[in-house]
Amino acid sequence: MKIVVLDGYTLNPGDLSWGAIAKHGDLTVHDRTPYNTEDIIKTIGNAQIVYTNKTPLSKEVLEKVPSVRFIGVLATGYNVVDIEAAKILGIIVTNVPAYSTQSVAQFTMALLLEMCHHVGGHSNAVYKGDWVNSVDFCFWNSPLIELEGKTLGIIGFGSIGHNVAKVAQAFGMHILVNTRTKRPEFETETLKFVELDELFANSDVISLHCPLFENTKGVINFKNIEKMKDGVMIINTARGGLVVEEDLAKALNSGKVYRAAVDVVSAEPMNANNPLLKAKNCIITPHIAWAPKEARSRLLNTSIKNLESYLNGNPINVVNT
Repeated sequence: MKIVVLDGYTLNPGDLSWGAIAKHGDLTVHDRTPYNTEDIIKTIGNAQIVYTNKTPLSKEVLEKVPSVRFIGVLATGYNVVDIEAAKILGIIVTNVPAYSTQSVAQFTMALLLEMCHHVGGHSNAVYKGDWVNSVDFCFWNSPLIELEGKTLGIIGFGSIGHNVAKVAQAFGMHILVNTRTKRPEFETETLKFVELDELFANSDVISLHCPLFENTKGVINFKNIEKMKDGVMIINTARGGLVVEEDLAKALNSGKVYRAAVDVVSAEPMNANNPLLKAKNCIITPHIAWAPKEARSRLLNTSIKNLESYLNGNPINVVNT
């Protein structure tokens, strides 16, 4: 049996092992595969098992690789695969849910704390000599914000959103949640489920943790930003398409949005003309919230279990049933 990994580098740049997958067949791992139909078809060849992270597997590709019986998506999101085409062709497609919950929740709070305290900027200032040359025993060059008593609006309340809420509550924040399915068992004095307009109107910080669907696409847009408090802060560690980037950039430059922090953008790698690159007070990180070794190890282990369960006739984490 031939097994091909189309783009293994981001998951495993060398600090993990593919050995548990290799024992199931003739494994070839490609660091990257060019995103064009011809190269993808050629790279898959006559493999029966294909793993992909972001390499797209379109209907056109799938129809020209008839040997493929199993596709393992090395991520939670699986929109890179034409699910309906795979189903028609009898190809099982699996994903890896919830592997990065702790890492993304932690990173979300890291972004929030950076916006509140500007830790990196103050450290840089010290190394430039600003503290050595200060006439006072301390200094700060940006406003500092305490989170106690502030309101965090969370859009999306899956495992990540839930964990972000728990950490934020530990900081003394009040939580407003908007989600498709309200969970009254989680409501407390400090956590309330609300409609989107109420969340926009009352949140000091808004953090995105929802999937990218047609009804969530561009949820951070000019019209909705106008409903928010002046000086709101916005965090996106979910999907770049949730934000209309030009609208957010304008709101940052006008001061309506005090600061934003995004780990995801609409096109990745980031385009040089992305308006957020020239916006004021915007932290941009290169889609790394998911990437601690611990999370990547969980991802790889679940991917192995997905394959082994499929080979044993009891597939799990199937997304195209």
